Amino acid sequence: MKTPFIFLVLLLGQLPLWVCGQTEVLSQYITEGIQQNLVLKQKNVSLDQALLALQTAKSMYQPNVALQASYSTATGGRSISLPLGDLMNPVYATLNQLTNSQQFPMLENQSINFLPKNYYDAKVRTTIPLVNTDIAYNKKINEQQVTLQEIEVQTYERELIKQIKTAYFNYLNANQAVKIYQSALDLAEESKRVNQQLLDHGKGLPAYVLRAASEIEQTKAQLTQAEQQKVNARLYFNALLNRDGNQPVDTVFNADVALKQVATLLQQEPEISNREELKTLQQLIAINENQVRMDKKFTIPKINGFVDLGAQAEQMRFNSQSQYVMVGVQLDLPLYSGNRNRLKIKQSQLALEDAALNKEQVKKQLEVSSNVAKNNLLSAWRTYQASLKQLAAASSYQRLIDRGYKAGTNTYIETIDARNQLTTANLSSLMSKYNVLSAAAELERETATYPLNHERP
Repeated sequence: MKTPFIFLVLLLGQLPLWVCGQTEVLSQYITEGIQQNLVLKQKNVSLDQALLALQTAKSMYQPNVALQASYSTATGGRSISLPLGDLMNPVYATLNQLTNSQQFPMLENQSINFLPKNYYDAKVRTTIPLVNTDIAYNKKINEQQVTLQEIEVQTYERELIKQIKTAYFNYLNANQAVKIYQSALDLAEESKRVNQQLLDHGKGLPAYVLRAASEIEQTKAQLTQAEQQKVNARLYFNALLNRDGNQPVDTVFNADVALKQVATLLQQEPEISNREELKTLQQLIAINENQVRMDKKFTIPKINGFVDLGAQAEQMRFNSQSQYVMVGVQLDLPLYSGNRNRLKIKQSQLALEDAALNKEQVKKQLEVSSNVAKNNLLSAWRTYQASLKQLAAASSYQRLIDRGYKAGTNTYIETIDARNQLTTANLSSLMSKYNVLSAAAELERETATYPLNHERP
């Protein structure tokens, strides 16, 4: 007697874990979908690009060091004449006579070209921005672009979560529908067997056997269609998770727990403040505000400092005479640009105004869609409750007719009608249940209540 009792205690102890496992299946699929979905991977690549652009904007504060070198040679061109011989030779001749020597040689007139021959100039230039307001604003805008891209990833994550949930519920619906049609087929085959035995013993009618055979073929056709819908639902679900379409789907899911959560959800008013779309538009407004501020700073001069360490000479000479160091400051101040800077400011201001108006419009649209989603959920919930009552009535009716047929008080046609009503009620209840869960997923999407990875503890 102790062994069954111990087994029962162990079974009850494992029951909460089993129920928890049922509810965790869908969460695991959602996590897998977020990690493996191809579209989401593409959006993460765009996020990485935005992060690199931010790093580039930050690097603009750092000095820029570059090696610059040039070589040129020329023949002809403008030149300057230096009459050194005409000027100095008479003097040198007189000195030679006075000293009775040739210490002062005669000079020739010279002609020097402006264009150098066999000339090089090589230098290492270091440039650093001293005053440049565009760099600071570009850094802020790139930071906001990164945030914008992060929000876009989160937006798609929410849409993907809704699609995964809906696809999973559709698969569960199709899977249960196959079982219902299989059960109906078993009942039809059993009915044919009973009617055939009655006919063999002279107590039945051939029409009942033919009618049972017809019902079997009709149910087989419905079962085939349901099995195909199940295959299609599995293919779509696996595609969302970026895995092989024939991979099996775990159907261990506690719908009752999910339905209790729906009942709690119906008691809450839709709230759209967490929608990523609104955060995106607010971020666009902030970007446009910074763009306006940056455009208005066009009157502030841009000042850069530079240091050159290099060498220049003809005939590729390199010595202490050819080396040089140059330090300087560059100033860039626009004086006239055809009013383009002021027109650019007006364009940025209009873009800011457009972003603000767009946010208000989208906010109203989201408020409407969230209320519609809650109304749809409420309607699906009421339909589900009605389907449960219909299923209970159809089950009772089928049992009564079946007993009556065996007792000879009801006809075979009535038993077929009762079975069809039960099958229809089962399918209706099943579809209504998963319609409720799909509608809840839609409302969850509209109110952005599902915790994303970065929001989870």
